[in-house]
Amino acid sequence: MDPVSLTTLLAAAALAGWVDAVVGGGGLLLLPALLVAAPGVPVATALGTNKLAAIAGTSTAAVTFARRTRVDWAVAGPAAVLAVGCAGVGAALAGVVPAGAYRPVVLVVLVGVALFVVLRPRLGTVAVPARRTRVRVVAAVGVAGVGIALYDGLIGPGTGTFLVVAFTVLVGADFLGGSAMAKVVNAGTNLGALVVFAVTGHVWWWLGLAMAVCNVAGAAVGARMALRRGAGFVRVVLLVVVVALVARLGYDQWLAG
Repeated sequence: MDPVSLTTLLAAAALAGWVDAVVGGGGLLLLPALLVAAPGVPVATALGTNKLAAIAGTSTAAVTFARRTRVDWAVAGPAAVLAVGCAGVGAALAGVVPAGAYRPVVLVVLVGVALFVVLRPRLGTVAVPARRTRVRVVAAVGVAGVGIALYDGLIGPGTGTFLVVAFTVLVGADFLGGSAMAKVVNAGTNLGALVVFAVTGHVWWWLGLAMAVCNVAGAAVGARMALRRGAGFVRVVLLVVVVALVARLGYDQWLAG
């Protein structure tokens, strides 16, 4: 890899860490950057190397949030434990399920998320504790720890965004609290997927470790910025990331050669 490509990739890793720490979706930046910087790299290897960088950043963000804000561990803890195994299953299937099989579904879900957030401007700006019933807690753990974790192992981009929205809608967290829980669960999904990719030889360790250092730096800045600026800031970034995800997936679906 030439110096310019490597520098660009490390810069993308730092920016992806920032985005992941605030609301998730850093894979939208890092995966395409990795595929461009290393033409011909197998998709599974790109995913595995990305997971090595991502787990460092999400773990840093999770620790930062846990130290400075309240994390609903009754939801985030069980979901994170489930996420390790389910993301591992997704990673094992990553080379089997073609992108075309799930991309249209993800596009529809993302458009729905964007409309939902836009049409409900108060969503996530303040917590709604009354929404946190036992049934909703179980649903949140299942959706995050099984459904979203499986998706993260399969492909990944947008996982953090889906987690934030799930916790906001299902258990009434504000966007800041939802982001804090999302980081904990996302660390679990990254761990589960990384173990499978590592065992199957789909990780470029030295490159992944270099990207991890940059990802941690971006995540530390992003987590502190989110904590300082609050739920309104997270909401704006969430909408930007969702629109970017829709644009990227739409391009891949209909325009990419």
